[in-house]
Amino acid sequence: MPSWKQSTSFQHPPQGVSGLDLSEYLRVLRRSWMLILALALVGLLSGGVLAVLTKPTYTADTQLFVAIQNSGSVQELQQGNTFSQARVQSYVKIVDSPAVLQPVIETLGLPTTANDLAKRVTASTELNTVLIGISVTDSSAVQASAIAEETARSLIKTVENLEEPKTGGPSPISLSVIKPAVAPSTPSAPNTRQSLIVGLILGLALGVAGAVGRSILDNRIRSEAELRLVTDAPLLGAIHFDQGTTKKPLLTQTSFQNPRAESFRQLRTNLQFANVSSHGKTVLITSSLPGEGKSTTATNLAIAMAQAGQTVCLVDADLRRPMVGEYLGLDMSAGLTTALVGTADVNDVLQPWGEDQLYVLTSGQIPPNPSELLGSDEMKLLVSRLEEVFDAIVIDAPPLLPVTDAAVLSQHVGGVVVVVDAQRSRNHDLEKALNALTLVSSNILGIVMNRVPQKGPDAYSYGSYASYMSDNVESSSPHRPHRAGRKLGRKAESREFGQFTEHDIEPVSERSPQRFPTERFEAER
Repeated sequence: MPSWKQSTSFQHPPQGVSGLDLSEYLRVLRRSWMLILALALVGLLSGGVLAVLTKPTYTADTQLFVAIQNSGSVQELQQGNTFSQARVQSYVKIVDSPAVLQPVIETLGLPTTANDLAKRVTASTELNTVLIGISVTDSSAVQASAIAEETARSLIKTVENLEEPKTGGPSPISLSVIKPAVAPSTPSAPNTRQSLIVGLILGLALGVAGAVGRSILDNRIRSEAELRLVTDAPLLGAIHFDQGTTKKPLLTQTSFQNPRAESFRQLRTNLQFANVSSHGKTVLITSSLPGEGKSTTATNLAIAMAQAGQTVCLVDADLRRPMVGEYLGLDMSAGLTTALVGTADVNDVLQPWGEDQLYVLTSGQIPPNPSELLGSDEMKLLVSRLEEVFDAIVIDAPPLLPVTDAAVLSQHVGGVVVVVDAQRSRNHDLEKALNALTLVSSNILGIVMNRVPQKGPDAYSYGSYASYMSDNVESSSPHRPHRAGRKLGRKAESREFGQFTEHDIEPVSERSPQRFPTERFEAER
């Protein structure tokens, strides 16, 4: 039978940028939709402003017909028509020449030069025709028509002079105006509609380019697809982002149906299957850098395991910045360091928490040599003793990149889970962290993505079916004793009918008189 790692849908081979499919590109656009919309609106506004600020110009048109002055046979007429079509191309070329435009300037008294006027005069002809079209633009509609009309007259005279036979006689080519120039009633520019459309298209193009460039430069890991670019380690779970997490970080401070609470229950179930082959009870929770949520993940995972009926020990091994005791409201003056240096026995510093079988070993006083303590034989022996008594041990370890504590401690545990913040973790940091664990041959169980949005292109949800399967799998889990299964069944039933009541952090003195099983621990020592 294949293992869970081989059959799960979370396991994908790493893929490069070229391997992204259409859905990934659509996710990039959805992720930057505000940027695209903003640039599109800027482009639209720019097109409108440009249309308003542009000075109106008018365009006047006239058209001439080129003919051969003979009245011969049909064959001669056909040859003359071919000759005229060949000549038309040359006449179009000379319309904007000084020979044609200078007389126009002198006749109309225009305050310009032939070269400047040529920029506003356009001549064209259609293929296989003997028609010449002349267009003139000007800020005045009347002046535009006057210049077009005078340009046509000047072209007729210029062609007659150029085509006049040297032996004398009339020119064989005749040009005549068939469409007189008329002053236009509306400006030809600016075209407000066209300006708005062009501005909108340019804005959208810049927005899409900006979104793609932003995605290329942004090396944060915000989705499973981006995680696969770094590692093929299983994705054990995705913890939903909640605005109230800062004030209420614990699983017991939210409702049972809360998506974030369901995320931890799903993580608990997936972790049981991921850890089947190693037979280790101890799981180390770490991250690449500080602030990615490893402490809250470790604490809530331990609570979720305890709620499932297991006896769980939560160890705060972050001896540089301990947070577990602060989250749970426990005494932090004595704990792990106290037991490691031999000042007190671990049985005396374990503190019960909550209504379930959860015991917490806080960090104790911060030592000057955390790495030496965590890598010592005393730490290895402590973990072994805890595994003999508890069903599961969850260790909150320091981040991997700033210090070597987590890599050293990973030698004493059954497996390591790396927490990745979907809002800030970067692929090169995760790659370095995983390499650090690989160098010491750690058993990497998988990745937990923290602060994953519930909506949007990077949303991750389990759904009701996953929740139902999670509860059924947990009820038959071989890692939990039969007594715990009955306890979980009663609690689940009360929550289903809305009788579950949240309990906030209680002072140690006000908790139920739950104690560590001293007799069992002493006997197995």
